[in-house]
Amino acid sequence: QVQLVESGGGLVQAGGSLRLSCAASGGAFSTYHMRWFRQTPGKEREFVAAITSGGSTYYADSVKGRFTISRDNAKNTVDLQMNSLKPEDTAVYYCAADRVVLTITLNYWGQGTQVTVSS
Repeated sequence: QVQLVESGGGLVQAGGSLRLSCAASGGAFSTYHMRWFRQTPGKEREFVAAITSGGSTYYADSVKGRFTISRDNAKNTVDLQMNSLKPEDTAVYYCAADRVVLTITLNYWGQGTQVTVSS
């Protein structure tokens, strides 16, 4: 069982930056692929960025070049550096962890952190 706790959300003006952090506990963090998603009211949860257990990174087109995902396996954390923020980045941001054990996919989610970008 993995517990995930996000932090770092808040209110920022357009063009500004925020750094989200997700702290993991209760599992072998380095073996998990980590992802960030976001969701706004009335919309489906949207993929933002991912970093694999091997360190490969992936981004949604909407954030490519502005957001950077990173992980620190020694600290059991995954961060999302968000630069050049836009009002459309406003959402609740969620951290997720997953890995496959034999044929079973283990998937865990944090409680989310609110990011609000004012114009």
